Amino acid sequence: MNEKSCSFHNEKEFRDGQVESVSAGNSPPNDKDSSALLAFRGIPISELKNHSLLRALTTEANGWAPGVVSPEVLRAQEEWEAVQNIQPETGSQTDQPAQLISFSEALQHFQTIDLSSFKKRIQPTIRRTGLAALRHCLFGPPKLHQGLREERDLVLTIAQCGLDSRDPTHGRVLKTIYKKLTGSKFDCALHGDHWEDLGFQGANPATDLRGAGFLALLHLLYLVMDSKTLLMAQEIFRLSHHHIQQFPFCLMSVNITRIAIQALREECLSRECNRQQKVIPVVNSFYAATFLHLAHVWKTQQKTIADSGFVLKDLEVLAKKSPRRLLKTLEIYLAGVSKGQTSLLGAQKCRGAPAPHSKDLTFTGVCDLPPHSSEGTWPV
Repeated sequence: MNEKSCSFHNEKEFRDGQVESVSAGNSPPNDKDSSALLAFRGIPISELKNHSLLRALTTEANGWAPGVVSPEVLRAQEEWEAVQNIQPETGSQTDQPAQLISFSEALQHFQTIDLSSFKKRIQPTIRRTGLAALRHCLFGPPKLHQGLREERDLVLTIAQCGLDSRDPTHGRVLKTIYKKLTGSKFDCALHGDHWEDLGFQGANPATDLRGAGFLALLHLLYLVMDSKTLLMAQEIFRLSHHHIQQFPFCLMSVNITRIAIQALREECLSRECNRQQKVIPVVNSFYAATFLHLAHVWKTQQKTIADSGFVLKDLEVLAKKSPRRLLKTLEIYLAGVSKGQTSLLGAQKCRGAPAPHSKDLTFTGVCDLPPHSSEGTWPV
């Protein structure tokens, strides 16, 4: 039987691999095959069953016995079956949504890389001289235990690190914060106007980390990735978009991280760190508690963006003087949230005109305030 006649066998025989050669489409037809094709031209389909050549082919097929399947047929079958498994191209692997990153994973990243160049810049404690040093020694907070100082130095070192868009971990942190606050399931660009919706002043979040470094982003990551504080973060984020009381959420968060850094350097958190024998969890909780207090004051006292500088100045004084009180308030709040009780912020109605971009707001941060003495602001 020639190659052309094999093309008339039924589909079942082809699927079972019981043909000996490929169809004529895989090799040029000889003269005999061409004449066979010409014999069928012009014949109606209904009359094909009566054609002598077709009957001869059917008779020959009925007597055909299975033989060895050629490699070409096997390869053709494999290629056909593979067609069903081909997926449309949607982009490279880099286009896949970035996986959310936890606070512990991001922290581990900094624990495993070389930060020696950044560590040289830190000043772990405030240098005091004269009467201020004597007063601090006699009436000030206790010193941090020796075994906790390395952990404290790590916190301050991370605050010296900037945002590096070339570092995949840095990008994952930013994208996680964006997704958790907005509810988006898709990745976002590391630069763009969408960051202004989160409360950065421009399209590049790196420009707003002055005085807090990457620690500011780690604090935001902690806030949104901890199940106990995520609801609080979302409430404050909604408050920041209030049509009258709006404020730049992320920029406010950066300022609270600055307050936490100063409180750590001034040893205002040493007593609590010594009690818990930890530094990072205490600093995280202090940051969250301070942010919660700011949001409560902002809402209940009807503060606006024009009050930001004064609110932050008062907040810094209170936070350094009474960190334990703020931490207790956070503990009570989180306990109420876990029981499904009404939050301290209450339901926030955002009616009226949408909040403007943060770049349109005049925001005064702690770094923009005139310096003031921190003497006498010790923890209780």
